[in-house]
Amino acid sequence: MADPIIDHHDFATFSHTREEKLLDKYLTDASNPFRTESGWRESSVKIRLPKEKTKGLLPFANEEGAPEVEINGVYHRSLTDVITSAFQDEAVNTFHMTPFQQFWQVTEARTVKVFSEAYSSPEMLDAYAEVNALPREPGDDLERVVASLMLWSDSTHLTSFGNASLWPFYLYFGNQSKYTRGKPTSLACHHVAYIPTLPDDLQDIYVSVFGEGWTSDVHTHCKRELFHAIWKLLLDEDFMEAYRHGIVIRCGDGVIRRVFPRFFSYSADYPEKILIATVKFLGKCPCPRCAVKKVDAPKMGTKPDMKVRKAHLVDTGDRRRRVELARQVIFQGVAVDNDRIKHILGEPNASFVPTRNAFSDRLFEFGFNVFKMLVVDLLHEFELGVWKTIFTHLMRILQAHGGNAISDLNKRYRKVPTFGRGTIRRFHKNAASMSKLAARDFEDLLQVSLCLFD
Repeated sequence: MADPIIDHHDFATFSHTREEKLLDKYLTDASNPFRTESGWRESSVKIRLPKEKTKGLLPFANEEGAPEVEINGVYHRSLTDVITSAFQDEAVNTFHMTPFQQFWQVTEARTVKVFSEAYSSPEMLDAYAEVNALPREPGDDLERVVASLMLWSDSTHLTSFGNASLWPFYLYFGNQSKYTRGKPTSLACHHVAYIPTLPDDLQDIYVSVFGEGWTSDVHTHCKRELFHAIWKLLLDEDFMEAYRHGIVIRCGDGVIRRVFPRFFSYSADYPEKILIATVKFLGKCPCPRCAVKKVDAPKMGTKPDMKVRKAHLVDTGDRRRRVELARQVIFQGVAVDNDRIKHILGEPNASFVPTRNAFSDRLFEFGFNVFKMLVVDLLHEFELGVWKTIFTHLMRILQAHGGNAISDLNKRYRKVPTFGRGTIRRFHKNAASMSKLAARDFEDLLQVSLCLFD
C-alpha cells in the first residue's frame, strides 16, 4: 500500500458491478479476436445416455428413444471458411500448389529419394492425382489443387493450481514448408475449435433420468461420444460439399483455383489418439495405427513385430457394422464393457469401442482410412514417452547405487553450457527431480545424456 504508483482513491471507488460491465463490453468489442465477425460460432451437440444392466427393463427400445443431453459451449469456426481465408491471404505465395518428388544423387549410379515436406510426400502426389482425375463440369478448366490439412489437438491444463483448462483443435497446411510453419511470426496456425469437457452436472442429470449414478465405463463412453459429436459438427455439409467438388477461390496471388481439402495427419498424445481412432485405452490391441497386441510388446524390434506394425489398421465396412450392432445391444441395457460387446467388436484381435467415428462416418465413402491419419508424434511418444520413462529408470539405478551418484549427475548437468538459440537451454539445478519440465527440457536432457552418464 506504500507504493507511490497506487492511488488510494481507486480502492474507495472500486465497484465489482461496474468492472463486470466493462469486461463484458471488452469481450464484445471489435478488438476481441474471437468475435462473430471473425467466423467464430457457439454451438451445442447432443449425446445419448445408455443405462447398463437393465436389459428388458428400459422404457425405450433402441438408441433413437434413449435420453438425450445437450452440451453447450462449443466454440468453433467453419473449416471451409478457414481454408478459404488461408488461400486468399498473401501467405499463399509460400504455398506449394503442385506436388513433386525430391531425389539426392549420391553417386552417378545411386540415387536416394528424399522425404522432407508434406507437399513432396507420396500421399500428396496420390491426392493430387485423385482430385485431378475427378470428372469436370462443362466449362470447368480451373487449376485443381489439394489443401493438405494437418490437424493437432491437445487438452491443456492452464494453471498450477485449480482445474482451469482448454481443449483446442488447430490446423496447419501441409502446402507450406515446415520451416515456415514453425515460425510464430508466419501465423501459420489456424485455430478451429475450443471444445468443452463433459458438464460438471452431467452425473446429476443421469441420476435424475435413471435414478442412480453411472459407472466409469458409461462416463468414458460419454467422453468418446462428445469428442466425435464435435468432429461431426466440424465436418458439416459445407465441408463435405468442398470435399466432393472443391472450393473455387481467388487466391492471394490472383489466380482462381478449385481447392480440394484432404486430411493428411492428426497429431496428438496417446489418450487423444485412442479417442480419434475409437480404440480402447491400453486395450488388448493398444495401438491406434496397427494391430500389434499388448502381449507381444516384448517382441518389439523383431522381424515378426515389424511385419505387424507395417500392416496398418484399415477402416472397413465390417468394423462399422460391428460398431452399429454393439450400439444396438448397449441401448437395450447391456453394459458398455460387457464380454458380449467385446466379442461383437472383435476382441481379442481388435480393441474397438462402440462409438461411431466421425471421420469414418463422413469420409468412408471416399476410401479415407482414419487410422493412417494418426502419425507418429515424436514429442508425445518419444520425448514425453519413451525417453522420460528411460530417464526415470536411470534415476532409480543411481538411487539404488547410493552415494553421491545423483548429486554428481546434477552437477554435470549444471555445468553444460547453453548452445544455439534455444537448442540447449540452461539446465535446472536439480535435473534429476524432473520437476515441471516441458518436452523441450526432456529433449535437452537426452541430447547431452550420453557423455554425462558416461
